[in-house]
Amino acid sequence: MGVTGPPGPVMDRDEVDRALARLGAEHKAVEDSLLALQDHAGRRLLEGAGLTGTTRERWAATERTITVLWSCFDAYTAALRAAREIRSRRKWPHREELAELTERLRGDSVHVPGGAGERALLTERFTLDGLVRRMNELYAASLDVVVTADAVWSALPARIDLLAAELGRTRSLAHSVGVRPGEHPAGDELETITAELTELRSLVVTDPLAFWRPAAGSSAPGGGRPDTVRYDRAALALEDVRREIEAVLAVRQDSEERLLRLRDVLSRADRTLAEARVARGEVLAKIAASEVPAVSGPPTALQERLQAAAEHRRHARWHRLSPLLDALEREAEEELLRARDSLTAVTAPLAVRAELRGRLDAYRAKAIRLGGADDPFLTERYDMARRMLWSAPCDLRVAEQAVLRYQQAVADLLSGPSETGGRQW
Repeated sequence: MGVTGPPGPVMDRDEVDRALARLGAEHKAVEDSLLALQDHAGRRLLEGAGLTGTTRERWAATERTITVLWSCFDAYTAALRAAREIRSRRKWPHREELAELTERLRGDSVHVPGGAGERALLTERFTLDGLVRRMNELYAASLDVVVTADAVWSALPARIDLLAAELGRTRSLAHSVGVRPGEHPAGDELETITAELTELRSLVVTDPLAFWRPAAGSSAPGGGRPDTVRYDRAALALEDVRREIEAVLAVRQDSEERLLRLRDVLSRADRTLAEARVARGEVLAKIAASEVPAVSGPPTALQERLQAAAEHRRHARWHRLSPLLDALEREAEEELLRARDSLTAVTAPLAVRAELRGRLDAYRAKAIRLGGADDPFLTERYDMARRMLWSAPCDLRVAEQAVLRYQQAVADLLSGPSETGGRQW
């Protein structure tokens, strides 16, 4: 609202002409802006949309503001027209006419009817400059709503539609590999994403201003950006599901090869366990006084689950086959390692006997090189150790002591004659 009071000194003819020219230019600018607002695509959409929530409330207020804005413009137009009419009466206006023009151009001479409600009966008074400022304020507030709604409608619905199309393709792909709601978590997630996108699009269309994030510190109309948090969350969830579906597809493509590898690993585990059982019988027959661990049977549970995996593949239940193959591959490798460890544990006594035999033969060769092949003492100890190691069952503890005694005898040979007059070779 303008400030009441005298408009100041009476303007001369040149001042009046300059003021009229400036106000005329402002009138043209305001008119162009109002017509652009009238034809703005966002405004037409707001007028025809079934709005809800924040947008409905703000658009109702904006429509009233636009009505007031046009009333201000009409008053401005009439005041400017009246001033121009007075000025056009003669080339050199009288002082009374200059005084009247001064009042019209600088004074609170413009009467604008009040708005709706309690202010409908009120009349506001403005200077022409003050009325221009008022119209600029009303225009900026109205344009902000129109531009903001149009920005959201231009950005989000199209993106939601594209994501919905991707969702449809993903649902078809999921259905082809047996990923369905109630049967697989990814199927349930696809249903959740579908409901979210449906609700999100409906809200964006009917309440776009609820999805606007104003820029901090910005007073320009439309300053900010669309709020895409819910859209981004749905897009990320769909991407996670899509990767899971692709993993299931990969299972469909290489499941036969993976099943063959699993059968091979389990077959090797069976053969290793069979070898361990045979070795255990040999150890029990050939080695005395030795603890030999028991050997477990074949992994029947894994074989049954392997058969179940083959059934899943035969009936195209890829979503069930995928986690089962992952678990079977891990457990089959563990089973093969256990079988190898069992074979190693069972054959440990045979390995000890083989090591003792090798050590005995090595020291026998060393004694021969030193000329002790015919020494009766060494021969006696060697024959004793050899009988123990090549007899069945072999007592490893007794045999080891016999080998150690032979080693000591050979060591004595290496050290030469003793101080007490030992034998010489």
